[in-house]
Amino acid sequence: MDEVAVVVAHNERATLRVGDVFLKIDADQRRTDVEVEAMAMSPIPTPDVLWRKPPVLALAALPGTALGRLGEPSTASSTAWAAAGAAIRRLHDAPLPPWPGRSLDEMALRLDGECEWLVTNGVLPTDLITRNRRLAEAALRPWTPVFTHGDLQVDHVFVDGDQITGVIDWSEAAQGDALYDLAIMTLGHGEQLGHVVAGYGIEVDLDVIRAWWSWRSLVVIRWLVEHGFDPFSPGCEVDVLRSQL
Repeated sequence: MDEVAVVVAHNERATLRVGDVFLKIDADQRRTDVEVEAMAMSPIPTPDVLWRKPPVLALAALPGTALGRLGEPSTASSTAWAAAGAAIRRLHDAPLPPWPGRSLDEMALRLDGECEWLVTNGVLPTDLITRNRRLAEAALRPWTPVFTHGDLQVDHVFVDGDQITGVIDWSEAAQGDALYDLAIMTLGHGEQLGHVVAGYGIEVDLDVIRAWWSWRSLVVIRWLVEHGFDPFSPGCEVDVLRSQL
């Protein structure tokens, strides 16, 4: 038997790797339902579903390596980043999934609640929170829904050389804002934004993408802290908030 490696584990879900197989265990099977259906609908490569026996989903490993990781310089080429932008455009041009994503009101309420928690608990300087919240509000405008991945972190995109080999972790896929996907993938890698947009192939509002950087960083800090992750690590969410100023 191959060695079992823990990829990620917290009280909501865990992912184990055994050889070329990933075993995902999720406390909420609705997320797994979304993941399986979204991968079946996706026009870009995704992991093969090997089997599913709730609460476990078995997926085949993708070839290649992650495009990058938050907090670390990306070693991928600018061509690979542009290819990622082109892949995202194919996803956004695909037919919508039948289920809606988070509404504008829900995202505004989440921003309000998380900023209040950050201030009340003294997690960050109030001025840093206030100024980034002001920036984040620019993202909270009406948008035309597209098929979004919903959690397109840079380490969810796999490349082999300059080619995209697939995208993992589709449990947040839904109808949503195209610029949110572009923002999440370039979070902490702003130097690659131009390459991604070039590959995406149409003009986008860069200020809205930057606004989503602030929104994402503000709303995720509490979850990261409560689940044993460190948003204060160099290059991660708190540094993103500081760089926005």
